[in-house]
Parts: sequence; structure tokens; C-alpha cells
Amino acid sequence: MARLAQTAGLTDIQQEILSTVRDFVDKEIIPVATELEHRDEYPQQIVDGLKELGLFGLMIPEEYGGLGESLLTYALCVEEIARGWMSVSGIINTHFIVAYMLKQHGTQEQKDHFLPRMAAGDIRGAFSMSEPGLGSDVSAITSKAVKDGEEYVLNGQKMWLTNGGTSSLVAVLVRSDEGLTPEEAAAKPHKSMTTFLVEKELGFGEVRPGLTIPGKIDKMGYKGVDTTELIMDDLRIPANRVLGGVTGRGFYQMMDGVEVGRVNVAARGCGVAQRAFELGVRYAQQRHTFGKPIAQHQAIQFKLAEMATKVEAAHAMMVNAARKKDSGERNDLEAGMAKYLASEYCKEVVEDAFRIHGGYGFSKEYEIERLYREAPMLLIGEGTAEIQKMIIGRRLLEEYRFQG
Repeated sequence: MARLAQTAGLTDIQQEILSTVRDFVDKEIIPVATELEHRDEYPQQIVDGLKELGLFGLMIPEEYGGLGESLLTYALCVEEIARGWMSVSGIINTHFIVAYMLKQHGTQEQKDHFLPRMAAGDIRGAFSMSEPGLGSDVSAITSKAVKDGEEYVLNGQKMWLTNGGTSSLVAVLVRSDEGLTPEEAAAKPHKSMTTFLVEKELGFGEVRPGLTIPGKIDKMGYKGVDTTELIMDDLRIPANRVLGGVTGRGFYQMMDGVEVGRVNVAARGCGVAQRAFELGVRYAQQRHTFGKPIAQHQAIQFKLAEMATKVEAAHAMMVNAARKKDSGERNDLEAGMAKYLASEYCKEVVEDAFRIHGGYGFSKEYEIERLYREAPMLLIGEGTAEIQKMIIGRRLLEEYRFQG
């Protein structure tokens, strides 16, 4: 058992789950991850294995066939999976966010219809907020839903949809000004958004009438998992597929999902950083210069000390943010801090491991090359580092408001 990133106070069940996941990562993911990543191949066999382990239903309540576990358990599993290959954690995380939003905000009919099949992994989830002309500025969404009898007609283009081709259920956030005057909609854009539950076929092209997934976006890293656009052209959705059954609540539903999603992005950063440290500390003891292992040079020991400290600090903040959410408290401050710190530290730990490898770190034969291309995604996923700092700053001013 590694010394770093241990979590105190876990139950026997939590420890058993994590041990099972870690064993799966070591045996089924790490040996094949780099080869699959270089081919940009969807890890179907790995996903099937995670389905058998029940991870797609980890946080779904037992009454719907899930394991009913906590956010902390889930985040620690994500940390382990990302340690093996971050793309796999992305496949799980987007599914988890949709299941979480259904559990928290769905109607009873929606929960009964979707959650049991999501727990079994038979329905895979994805969610979509971003558009080509906007990133973190969700209030600028232009995709629109217009009511037509008992249906809504959706039009617009979405961007950066993880699991776009391999999902069968997409939670899509669009503008719906139903019941608002144009002035009200313009003044309060967050109150004019609705989340729609869109069922579709797997694959690319026209996956249902009015809905097209053009194909995979070619990325620098984060390969294997499919990242796509989503185009709605008079896409008709029945009114009973409005998340929660009422329009105008979509922004708050999505932000709730993203809040827990940020804990899991932090967990991804922790996992990738752990793997980078493992690779760095191992290579430093194998590589010799000037007659001794480079691990015996003070310059390398300093790097290892800094890397290990960052791994430990990021893990502690991630665990704190998850536990706060599990306790029922607001955790946007802690989740923002954890996501910001873990992603920044991940980038730094990966770069130090890359430097320790020297010229070999630049070779595709070495795993650190893959990690070096994966780490930057964490700096922008689920809100950029700059957005996290804005969230943190605003919350701090709320907590420490000067009463002069």
C-alpha cells in the first residue's frame, strides 16, 4: 500500500470497494492504457469491467438498483481510475453527473424510468452546457426550446460533449423563455433555462430525428473517450422529459451537478498526480548518472519532496470537499478550491516527473508522455482555473463581509 493519499475514517465497505477498484486499475487499465490512448480507441473492455463492478450505479440509491454510496466513495474511486487512465474516469463522471441530477431533481416517473437502467450501466449518461461561442459563460447560451403543444422544439449547437457518441441519454441545457417577458428573460438569464432529458441512439450522424452527433473532436490528450458536438435542428422532446417537470430551473440543476462534478475533477487531478509521482520516484531509483541513482542527487530529492507534498495536499482538499457535500452542507467554496489546487498541482507534479525522466519523458514509449498531454485538460474542464478563482473569491467575500 502506498504511503501517500491515504484517507482516514473509511468504513470496511468503502475500503473493500476501493481495494477492488485499485486492483482492477492495476490489472486491467494500466497495462493497456497507453496503447489504447495512442490509438484513440474507446476502452470497451474496460468499461464492461466497470459495469460488472457496479461502478455506474455507485451513487444511485439502492431502491433503484445502485449501491447508494457517498460522494466521498465515488471521488476516491475516480481518483483510482484516473491514476490508471484519466479518460476512463471521464466516461464514468459524465454518467454520474446526469444520474445525480436525476436523483436530486427528477420527477418520480423520470427516476423510475432512467435510474435502474443507469445503475446497471445499460443507459450511459452525458450532459451538455457549452456552445461554440461560449465556455464558462453559461448565461450566454443561445440554444432554444419553444413549446409546441405537448412537446418542445429544440434548436441550437452544443460543444465539448463528453460521451457524445457512446451515451444514450443526454441532459441538455437550453434557453426557454416560457412565462417570461423579453425584458425579464434578458435581465435574469439564469431563470430562463431548462434542462431536457434527450434519449438517443449510440454512434455518430443523425442519432434521432433532429439530433446529429457529427463525430469525434481530435484532441491533444484525453483520448479514447469521445468528445463531440451536438446539433439540434427542430428536435422534438415531449414535455415529460423536462428535468423535474418544470421549466426555468435548468441553470440551478446543472450548477448542482457541476458542483459535485468539480469534486470529481479534483479527484482526477489527484489520481493523475499520484501516477506521475509513482513513475517519477521509480525512475529516479533506476536511472544512474555520475555513478549513482539520480534519486541520490539532492536536486532530484527536492523534486520528489515537492511532488509528494502536492499529492498529499490536493488529496486532503478533495476529501474535505466531498465530505462537506455528503454532510448536506454547501460546498461550492471547498469544491472550487479543491478543483483549482488539484488541477494546478497535477500539472506541476506531471511536469516534474517529466523532467526526472529527461529525454525519455519525450518518448511515446514512456507512460509519462501520455500524462503530460492529459494534465492540461484538468485546467479547463468543469470551469477554468480562472473561473474557480472567481467562485472562490466571491464566496470568501460572502463569508468575510465587512460590516462597516
